[in-house]
Amino acid sequence: MLTLYEKIAFIVIVLISAYLTWNSFSQMVRIINKGQGKLHFDNLLQRIFKAIKIVLLQNTVLKDRLILSIIHTFVAWAFILYFLVNVGDVLYGYLPNFHFLGTGTIGNIYRIFVDIFSVLAVIGVAIFLLRRFVFSSPKLKINSNVMLMDSAKSGMKRDSLIVGLFIISHVGFRFIAESFLLVNNPDSWQPLASSFAVMWAEVSPDSTLLYHHVCWWIALGLILAFIPYFPKSKHIHLMIGPFNYLTRPDRNAPGTLERIDFEAEDVEQFGVAHIQHLDKTGIVDAYACIMCNRCQDVCPAYTTGKELSPSALEINKRYYINNNAKLIISDGGTPLPIMEWGISESALWACTSCAACVEICPVGNEPMYDILNIRRNQVLMESKFPKELQNAYNGMERNGNPWNINKDRLEWVNEDESLVVKTVEQNPDFNILYWVGCAGAFDQKGSEVARAFTKILNKANVNFAVLGNKETCTGDSARRSGNEYLFSMLAESNVENLNTVNVKRIVTTCPHCLHTLKNEYPQFGGNYEVLHHSQLISELQNQGKLKVESENDKVTFHDPCYLGRHNGVVNEPRSVLSNTGINLIEMNRNKMNSFCCGAGGGNMWKEEEEGNEAVRRDRFKEAQSTGADTIGVGCPFCKTMLIDAGNELESKMEVKDIAEIIAEKLV
Repeated sequence: MLTLYEKIAFIVIVLISAYLTWNSFSQMVRIINKGQGKLHFDNLLQRIFKAIKIVLLQNTVLKDRLILSIIHTFVAWAFILYFLVNVGDVLYGYLPNFHFLGTGTIGNIYRIFVDIFSVLAVIGVAIFLLRRFVFSSPKLKINSNVMLMDSAKSGMKRDSLIVGLFIISHVGFRFIAESFLLVNNPDSWQPLASSFAVMWAEVSPDSTLLYHHVCWWIALGLILAFIPYFPKSKHIHLMIGPFNYLTRPDRNAPGTLERIDFEAEDVEQFGVAHIQHLDKTGIVDAYACIMCNRCQDVCPAYTTGKELSPSALEINKRYYINNNAKLIISDGGTPLPIMEWGISESALWACTSCAACVEICPVGNEPMYDILNIRRNQVLMESKFPKELQNAYNGMERNGNPWNINKDRLEWVNEDESLVVKTVEQNPDFNILYWVGCAGAFDQKGSEVARAFTKILNKANVNFAVLGNKETCTGDSARRSGNEYLFSMLAESNVENLNTVNVKRIVTTCPHCLHTLKNEYPQFGGNYEVLHHSQLISELQNQGKLKVESENDKVTFHDPCYLGRHNGVVNEPRSVLSNTGINLIEMNRNKMNSFCCGAGGGNMWKEEEEGNEAVRRDRFKEAQSTGADTIGVGCPFCKTMLIDAGNELESKMEVKDIAEIIAEKLV
């Protein structure tokens, strides 16, 4: 099809595009390599399979916004298909009478797929452009109180417009080019292009060939012009999203942080202060971000009007990288601290570490980890943190609990003389260690749960013991709020105590203790089987060891973030409640999509950041809307926050731990 001079010109253009593309991609690679740690390629075949599965099935996209996600899926499939299309079109230009994949069955299937998905892609992208530029969807906006770089404010729309118009033009001109070839030779395997070709019925054969020629050049010329821009645009998510899933850490559970080695001699920086302090996977996140704002839709801080938007953080990272690439790559460069351009102080401390942003992100981004690592820098390097946390830190360090109470950890038992509770010294042959936790030992609401659960254990004749005064805070709130040094002290002490007794299984009524003991203590040599009390109660019910009165109470269950999203325990609490004949009514946001109570990430110990509504009240109102009489919980923090919300809203709705609900019905 191409003349000799055109073939030479096309090769020259390809070489220029390849050179510019190499520069763009190599710059991106150098910036990623400025990050800390490594990209993960262990279990490579399994990782590759997962990445391919995500690309082909688009299952991470289809979690939310179903109609728009289906449209996006068609566009994504078209993009994948167009890798082949562009190769075939180039070969067609150089080889006379060439038919890519032939004219047999395979070629026919190929042509009908290209025909259909070309139109779907153009329509889909047009819908997305109309959604952003004509209908101004609020889902695509970021609140004005959120820190967002000026270059990002203007660049987001510009980038979306460039990417959108490129796709429509590239695919559209290719479709039109094909239609010119079908004017006098309709192809039943290209029904849409053949129908479109009717428009050129009056055009002469020579003109249709010329127009086809022009459209061929425009379609392929656009792709060659766009590829060098690719790494700087949000369109790069189509490649980096799967790469993100391929290379990110395979964590024990969401929210599991890596240990800081304070004894390492070569470590000069704790946490994240500058862009190059991020893990490599954290920098990859910036390139993977599609700017869809799904993470902020589910963020408890953002949805209640706080300054935090996980989306804005990733967008700021990308635009800061694009604007300062040479400075970041330079060994002598000193980029500005992230706190000056990426996230505000209020936003930093508004995060509840609920992992909703991690769970929902279609491209595998984990902005929560950036936030927790920036907190580490603020606490360990700058000594800047909310003053209310100091009392909790002092309490954990001096008295082993964030309430900073100095008393016997077994006083909660004395309020019910019928309870039988033995320490590990009194019962060294125990089967289960009950980790009471600080809430169970020192907080009135938590102690009620501890007594109710103990009543259940006694009723089922479970052979258990407690550590008593040898138990101390697991350090969850310290680690989540950035005080890694304090967390390490507590973890080392607890692991030492646990390893001196014959621990078979640990059960706890606190999901924060569960998460820390199960997923983070292995970093300190503590490897244990750890259960949430709902799991053990369910086990006892299935064994026929618990009999309860069957009542048709109306209960809605609030999934604690550290039980559901962080540890995947969503069925057992519901099974426990359903086995009592309770009428379980679900909230709209439940299980892995549950909404936070507002206490996580150290927020239990500080005033909530300024916003339109308290997170706890937002969740309580949702529970009220179910018409249930009681909110069932499985976390002492959640119980406290929701009781406070109920009092603030002057509601008569009760809040009870599942252990309390079951204990009241024991026969």
